[in-house]
Amino acid sequence: MTYNTFTYLTNWIKMTSKFFYPLIVLICLPLILPAQRKNKKFEALYGREDYRKDIRLSNASNINTGGMEFSPVLYGNGIVYVSRRKNGPIDENTGQTFYELFYAELDPNGQPIKGQNFSVEINSHLHEGPVSFNRQGNEIFFTRSNQRLGLSKADKKGRVRLKIYKANKGYFDWEDIEELPFNDNSYSCLHPALSADGKRLFFASDKPGGFGGMDIYFVERTSRGWSAPINLGPEINTPKNEVFPFSHESGTLFFSSDGHEGLGGLDLFMIDLSDRKWGRVINLGLPFNSEKDDLGLVLRSDGTRGYFTSNRERDNRGQDDIYLFDAPNGLKGIELPEINNTLVSVYDVESSRRILGAGLRVYPLSKDGMADNDELYNLEMLPNEKGEVSLTFVRKKDEELADPQYVTNRNGEVVVPFEVAKSFLVIVTKRGYKTKEIKFTSTDQLPVRPLEVLMEPNNCLTLAGDVIVDGYNVPVTNARVQIKNECTGEVSITNTDIEGKFEHCLEIGCNFGIRVIKEGYEEGWSSVSTEGIRGNRYIAAEISMKVKSLDLLKEPISVGTVIVLDNIYYDFNKSAIRSGEARDLKALAKLMKRYPSMEIELGAHTDSRGENDYNLKLSLKRAESAKEFLLRQGVKSHRIQVFGYGEAYPRNHCSDGVQCAEAEHSFNRRTEVKVTKIDESVRLEFKGSDGRRN
Repeated sequence: MTYNTFTYLTNWIKMTSKFFYPLIVLICLPLILPAQRKNKKFEALYGREDYRKDIRLSNASNINTGGMEFSPVLYGNGIVYVSRRKNGPIDENTGQTFYELFYAELDPNGQPIKGQNFSVEINSHLHEGPVSFNRQGNEIFFTRSNQRLGLSKADKKGRVRLKIYKANKGYFDWEDIEELPFNDNSYSCLHPALSADGKRLFFASDKPGGFGGMDIYFVERTSRGWSAPINLGPEINTPKNEVFPFSHESGTLFFSSDGHEGLGGLDLFMIDLSDRKWGRVINLGLPFNSEKDDLGLVLRSDGTRGYFTSNRERDNRGQDDIYLFDAPNGLKGIELPEINNTLVSVYDVESSRRILGAGLRVYPLSKDGMADNDELYNLEMLPNEKGEVSLTFVRKKDEELADPQYVTNRNGEVVVPFEVAKSFLVIVTKRGYKTKEIKFTSTDQLPVRPLEVLMEPNNCLTLAGDVIVDGYNVPVTNARVQIKNECTGEVSITNTDIEGKFEHCLEIGCNFGIRVIKEGYEEGWSSVSTEGIRGNRYIAAEISMKVKSLDLLKEPISVGTVIVLDNIYYDFNKSAIRSGEARDLKALAKLMKRYPSMEIELGAHTDSRGENDYNLKLSLKRAESAKEFLLRQGVKSHRIQVFGYGEAYPRNHCSDGVQCAEAEHSFNRRTEVKVTKIDESVRLEFKGSDGRRN
C-alpha cells in the first residue's frame, strides 16, 4: 500500500494487521490471553471492579457517523476532531471525500452536541488531520497533506507525505499559516501535540533512523526557533508503530502503539516524562483499550474527563467513533500539580459588605511580571523627551476580556485552585466598582490563608474614544488627547494607541471637552457629558481629524522614528535573547504586521565591558538573533536590516573604566529600531444614510 493520502496512518496499520492476523492467531494462539483475563501488567492499575466503579464511558453519538470520527482535541467550549466531508472533492486513492476538521460544542455533561466546519482557512481541498492548540487557544498546529500552491505534492515515488503546519488566530479566522521547518518531502510528520508550557512539540514520524514504522519525536521551541527532532528512544518507540501523542499538564505523555504488549490492535499507553528519570510505559487497560484499535486520547487539565477514539464493536456507530469518559477520581498513575484551593472573599471597601457576582480572571505570571497571555494586552507607542518611541503593552478593558473563570456567591466568596509555588495576576471586576488587579503567589504552607479583595465603588464612567482621519478608514495613532473637566477646570492628558483608541475615567455629573492634537493634522474637537447618565460603564466618542497632507496617511509612523525596545535583555557575553524576555520583539512583530510596508534597521548595543572589536561582533550577533525572532513571527526578511554598534552609544554614564552595577550595564544592552521606510495604502470612505462607514 502506498502511503499517499491522509488515511490517518492507522488505516495503513489496520490493513497490514488484518492481512496477517489469521496467521498470527493460528501460530500464537497458545500465547494469546483472552481479553477477559487481561494482561497482569495493567491488571493492578485497573482491576475489574475498580474500573467499572470509577470510569464511565459513553459514545459521542451526536457527532459519530457511519464513517470515521477521530483525534478529538479540547478547544474553547468544545472539541475539534477529524472526519470526512459529506460532499466535495473525491480522493482518487480512496474513492471518498477528503478528511477535514470539525468543531462541536459540549453540553454540561461533556457530550459533543453538533459538528460544524472548524475553519475556512485551515480546511483545504486536500486532507487535514489531528491538531493541537496552545494554552491560550490562539496558536494551532495541524497535520496536512504536503502541497504546493494548493496542489498535492508527491515525492519521487509518487507518495504524498504528511506535514505539520502552524497558524495564529486572527480576527475572523486562522491566519499566517506556515510549514514547520523540520518537515521533509521524503517522509511524513504528523499528529502534533504541544506541551502545556508551549515549549515542546511532540509528533509521530517515519523519518529514517527510527526504531520502527512510526516513532514519536519531539522538538524544542527556543529563542532561535525549533530544534532538530529528537527521538524519544526505545523506552517508548518499538519496531512497530507509536502514534497519536498527547502531552498532559502533569507531564504525562499519552500515545497509541501496536508494538507494546496490549489487548489487540493499537492500544493506549502513558508514561511520566515530568522528571529527569522517566517512568515506565503503562497500558491504560480496560475500559480504554479493547481488542480493536484505541487511539488519540486527550484529558482535561484536572484529569477527570477526556475523549479518545476506538473502532471497538460495543456501542460503535460506524468505523472509528469518538468516546467520552469520566474519571471522577482521576486516572491512576498521573501526578497532577499540587493545588491550593484558596478561598477568595470580595468586599465593598466603604460598607465592608461582601459583593455578590464579582468576576475573577486568573492569569499565570511570567518572569517579567506580566501575565503570560498576550491576548490580555493592547499595544501602545509612547514618545519620550528624546523623540524616541517606546512600545508599551496596556491591559485591555474589561469588556474585551474573556468571561470570568470564577464568580463570587451570595456570601461574596469563591474557591480558586492555585497551583503551588506559582505567581498569578488576579483581575476582579464588578459592575459599579473599580477593577482590582492583584498579584498573588500560592505557597504550600498550611492552612491556606484566605485572599481578601477590597473593591472601591466606581464614581466615574470610562470614556472610550476613537480618533480617525476625516474621510479615510485610518486611525490616528500616537495623538495627544486633552480632556477638560468643565466642573473643575482640570485638564487630563493621554495618547491614542496604534488603533487610534484611548480611554479615560470621567467624573459623573459633569461636562467634558476633548481636544486632539497631532503634528500634520488640524485639531480635532468633541464634547461629552455624564450628567443624568445611569447604568452605563462606558461612554463612546468618535473624533475626526483632517490631515494636512495625504502623504502623512501613507506614513503613520514617521521615517526616521527610533523605537527603543527596553525589555529585551541579553546576558553578559551572550548573543541569545534571554528565554521569556522577548515581549518587546513580539510587540514589534505585531506593529510590523499592522503596517506591512514598514521596513526597519535593527541595531543592538552592548555594555562597555570587554574589548571594542569583540563587542562590535557580539552586538551584530545579537541583532541577528532579534531578526531571527521576528522572522519566526512571520515578518519577511527583506524588511529588516541588522547592525551592531557595540559599546559606542551607551545610554548612561557606564563607559570604559567606570564602575557600575549590573543593572546599569544591563540598561545599555538594548535593541533599537529605526523606521527606514513606510508607505501604507489608504482607502477613501464615506458615510451612508445610516451613518455607517462604507
